[in-house]
Amino acid sequence: MDELKQQIKECIISSLELEDIKPENIVDSEPLFGTGLGLDSIDALELGVALKKKFGVKFNAENSETRQHFASVDALATYISAEQAKNS
Repeated sequence: MDELKQQIKECIISSLELEDIKPENIVDSEPLFGTGLGLDSIDALELGVALKKKFGVKFNAENSETRQHFASVDALATYISAEQAKNS
């Protein structure tokens, strides 16, 4: 799971062009939006596309659970891991 979290952090940084942030600066349990990393809804869309390309997982914008999946790196890792297990 640690390797998956590292890949998610790298995906966040590269897809959103966060040049001033290193993977080790992103705390796994911190919120990605608002007070934590400070991402916004446009970032969420770009990140969703990047995660789909990298990990083959889909996010439904109309699903209320999607917001929970994007809560933190921990939440994304849990969701991606579960989706990959379902599809393998």
